[in-house]
Amino acid sequence: MDRRDFLRTLVTRTGIGAGVALSGAAGYLGYHQPRREFYVDPFAIGGEDLPERLEIPEKAVVVGGGLAGMAAAMELARRNFEVTLLEASDDPGGKLTGWEVDALGERFPVEHGFHGYFDQYYNLNELFEAAGVGDVFTPAPGYPVKFRERPLEVFGQAPKLFPLNILSVVQQSDSLDMLPILMNFKGMLPVMDMFRYEYGKTFSRYDNIDFMTFCREQGVYDPFLATVLHPFSDATMNRMEVLSAAEALRYFHFYFFGSPEALGYRITKQDCMTALVTPVMRMLEDMGVNVVTGARVSRLVAEGDRVRGVVTGIAGGQEVMRVPYSSVREGEWYAATSPEGVPVLVTLRTGEYVAFDATCTHMGCPVHPVDGGGFFCPCHAGVFDSEGNVVEGPPETPLAKLDVTLSGDQLVLRRSVAGEGEKMLECDYCVLASNVRGTREIIGRSALGRPEFEQRIAALGEADPYIVWRLWLDAPVSSADYPFYTVSGYTYTDSVSIFSRFQEPFISWSARTGGSVVELHAYAIAPEDIRPEAEIREVMLEEMHRMFPETRTASVLYDVFMQQDNFTRWAPGDHGNRPETETPFRNLMLAGDWVKVDAPVFLMEAAVFTGRLAVNAISRQESLRSTPLPIVSMEGMFA
Repeated sequence: MDRRDFLRTLVTRTGIGAGVALSGAAGYLGYHQPRREFYVDPFAIGGEDLPERLEIPEKAVVVGGGLAGMAAAMELARRNFEVTLLEASDDPGGKLTGWEVDALGERFPVEHGFHGYFDQYYNLNELFEAAGVGDVFTPAPGYPVKFRERPLEVFGQAPKLFPLNILSVVQQSDSLDMLPILMNFKGMLPVMDMFRYEYGKTFSRYDNIDFMTFCREQGVYDPFLATVLHPFSDATMNRMEVLSAAEALRYFHFYFFGSPEALGYRITKQDCMTALVTPVMRMLEDMGVNVVTGARVSRLVAEGDRVRGVVTGIAGGQEVMRVPYSSVREGEWYAATSPEGVPVLVTLRTGEYVAFDATCTHMGCPVHPVDGGGFFCPCHAGVFDSEGNVVEGPPETPLAKLDVTLSGDQLVLRRSVAGEGEKMLECDYCVLASNVRGTREIIGRSALGRPEFEQRIAALGEADPYIVWRLWLDAPVSSADYPFYTVSGYTYTDSVSIFSRFQEPFISWSARTGGSVVELHAYAIAPEDIRPEAEIREVMLEEMHRMFPETRTASVLYDVFMQQDNFTRWAPGDHGNRPETETPFRNLMLAGDWVKVDAPVFLMEAAVFTGRLAVNAISRQESLRSTPLPIVSMEGMFA
């Protein structure tokens, strides 16, 4: 919606006088508008006169092949470091990674769920531009919200000027009329206070309460809460009831109130692995980065205030844990978790003990035994046989078998002596850019002797589990006018994506067969709603039928159901204890959306931002030029 269309509708709905007054106010406030700016980097030194590259290369190891790790690897390679990028799974990309499945006689790409790429993802977009991803995006036609008990709301492109941006949200909503808002203006004052975002004050005041409590205590106008704040805050992958109010305010500042880009975002015309991750990895390899996948980092080796190396692999004969032998019965799997967080499965099979490290070799999720033998990974639908060999799905490597010996009344589980063994990569610098679980496990095994730092890492947490369920239907979803819907008011479903409307090869498959490919996404499942998979499937299917009634007569031809819990938790009180970019070790830096920063960044943009920030910290030590980091306005308009 352009400004003239907005003003025309505004005048119609609120009266000529109000429209003229508000238009004048917008002009008066023009110079106070949010603008793109550059982060005042505490690690930046000097200016353009500093060299950008090392004269003599030094060795750098980046742990984690997600967005943070890819960004860090790119920046290090630009500075003439010899970079090794280690990724534990078989494929890089982190939450953007993908894999293929055999379905209906064809090969289809599958990934972690729908991704929208907002215009204010400045650092992420620069990464993609550097990789030359090409014409892989298409603008999203709008931001529709599908409610359980109310009509559909569609929030399209909003004006970028305040107050036209927030008034546009009101104008586009059938539930938010100006007259009731004026009558309940007190309830909109807290919304106006969201334009006062200021990092220090906001986190000091509001990081100790959840966002739902904040909205209730502040008396936020309930229709605005239900129509805008609740459905949009769910996209943090943290429920309002357990999301820090300060983090929520930063989130809304970044995506709307402090952004000069309004609600503009793009979607990919192909799966993310093909469209984005593969070009980035090709760029890194062309820059000389040694990309090693399937490289599970065991620990870091430190001497004094420096990290000397990164250890991959697992030493043969290493004890994993002990379990009481009386708990292990013939034909039944006994599940346990070691103190270091390693899931194990043990059984007695024709009088012989058999044990596995139950960590899926794809992306580290725990596998579960299934009836009839074998194991299933609920995260990405990997299937293993009873000997741990891959049967289908994205994993490429078998489960690790453990040696079992009897000692008194306990079974001792050890890594196989015939295993891969440990290898150490020496480094001058290390960037730890794994996800929360990976970082916690690596630091927990490293015995670094820095208790405060180790405690900060150990305290990091994941949000509630989420579900991605992709279904191939034998009929079109004819009532869907948009490729993507945010959903509100349902037990599980928080968004619906019609992949056969916007992404190949699903568009072509739909054209040939008359079917459709739909993805249901549950962002964060409350503990009281955790149920067996069959029950969750039944409820989510009914939710889809309610939203799109024509799907009741459609048959599911194929589906991929994934449940996992690897998104960062942003709970009240977490922020102050988070680790920062720099660590007690001069050459160890941290990167990821879980790293404590004062910049207004979130989700994918936070990952790339912190990856670049980590390399700026390294650049300072080497007296190299820093990379400018673009951001939305640091503070709200009224801060």
